[in-house]
Amino acid sequence: MKGSDLLVAALENEGVDRIFGVPGEENLDVVESLRRSSIELVVTRHEQPAAFLAATYGRLTGKPGVALSTLGPGALNFVTGAAYGFLGGMPMVLITGQKAIRQSRQAHFQIVDVVAAMRPLTKQSQQIVSASSIPTLVRNAFRIAAEERPGPVHLELPEDVAAEEAGDVPLVPAHAAELPVPSPEAIKGASDLILAAKFPLLMFGAGASRPQLAPALSDFVRRVRIPFFNTQMGKGAVGGASDFYLGTAALSERDYVHKAIDRADLIVTIGHETVEKPPFLMSQGRHQVIHIGFVPATIEEVYFPQAEVIGDIAKGLDLLAGQLEGRLKTNPDWAALRKDILDHITDRAEEDRFPLTPQRIVHDVRQVMPPDGIVALDNGMYKIWFARNYRTDVANTLLLDNALATMGAGLPSGMMAALLYPKRRVLVVAGDGGFMMNSQELETARRMKLNLVVLIIEDHAYGMIRWKQAVDGFKDWGLTFDNPDFVAYAAAYGARGRRVTTASGLAPALEEAFSAGGLHLIAVPIDYSENIRVLVDELRHMQD
Repeated sequence: MKGSDLLVAALENEGVDRIFGVPGEENLDVVESLRRSSIELVVTRHEQPAAFLAATYGRLTGKPGVALSTLGPGALNFVTGAAYGFLGGMPMVLITGQKAIRQSRQAHFQIVDVVAAMRPLTKQSQQIVSASSIPTLVRNAFRIAAEERPGPVHLELPEDVAAEEAGDVPLVPAHAAELPVPSPEAIKGASDLILAAKFPLLMFGAGASRPQLAPALSDFVRRVRIPFFNTQMGKGAVGGASDFYLGTAALSERDYVHKAIDRADLIVTIGHETVEKPPFLMSQGRHQVIHIGFVPATIEEVYFPQAEVIGDIAKGLDLLAGQLEGRLKTNPDWAALRKDILDHITDRAEEDRFPLTPQRIVHDVRQVMPPDGIVALDNGMYKIWFARNYRTDVANTLLLDNALATMGAGLPSGMMAALLYPKRRVLVVAGDGGFMMNSQELETARRMKLNLVVLIIEDHAYGMIRWKQAVDGFKDWGLTFDNPDFVAYAAAYGARGRRVTTASGLAPALEEAFSAGGLHLIAVPIDYSENIRVLVDELRHMQD
């Protein structure tokens, strides 16, 4: 058995059924081994979206996704995807090729030190130097990628190692990793602080969105009856239909949900990871914070909890609920505050203005998406509106990135959701800027026969930066562009395209696309004047 056969057998041993990527000359032994295996090779049109696909697989399943590239330029195209998974806490394994390491017939042609380049962006980056070591290194890569805090691991396989005969090397069996249970002292300390608080408040962060946690989180809220809000990446960890839901921290301060944050004398953060843009700015003497997480808190200028409960979050919350259940009374002030917050963020959601307002777009999308429907957001101004206004009842049904916050990830993220959940409605929402960064993957989506609807929000600009440019008092300059005819563009890829031309046209267009099945592209113009009215003027008035 040669090295590439061992690699593929080790991947099968980990339960891998698909690999995404763009192979090259240095991967040809691996490609041949894949051809004879049970693993499907999904060829993408660029390496970056292959890494996004692998990361989203990890995000939605908790198991590492796998992406493959060649050496040099192909491997370096993984860099953004690696950072996406690293900051976002998404388990993935990146496999790159390399020239032979026992001879140098092409000198330094295409050779860069990919292992060193990947080291700051991965949990581990390593070159494989012996075929017989492959089973051990693959098992270790998957273990490291999946353990808390999850993230990417990089393995480089030189072509001579891939072709090397290794003999009969046994695979390493996989086993489940157990997380430690938080200590009784930590549970008692957190319980005492919560019982002593007049206005305790829960916050669910990115780590609360791990696929296996949803039942435990909902059960905790049901038992302790403490109001909660969430970060952008924690959205949906507990359903927004709950009577205890107060909103989403789409901004760091001075939004309506911050009325609740300002009222609280104790905030219990669950799964908060400081790679997210801060949901609130902690300061001395403002309120106490308890950090409940898989790993200890990262101390920052704006986040320095006074107490921590570290270990298995689900088991820790069950123990904490046992100390609190039936002993807390919900302050009646929360109900009035909740109504005020939710009334403000849903204001003008059905306005008949055209081009459509962000509120109307979010409202109409929510109307056509069932509770388990998945919306995958690219990165742009509309992300703030979806984070604030879109109510989620099921965990991981609003996929957004508030860590690296890269453009170009929305389409691959939605493609993976559609691949994993073919019977659920999946919608990609992307700005015209972000969509064009990986729009070539429409061909991959069509080839994979995905049922997927892509909604392009069109403003002919890099809208979020243009908004900040205006807020900071700069001239409107340098951020606009032209677009292709998106209806014709869709047709060129074998998809069905449509343009929304009336205020009432979006919801029916989405409904028709989902009902028809297949791949659809819908373009809708947006009126971003609400950015200034709501997110600047209205919030400034609230603060005054």
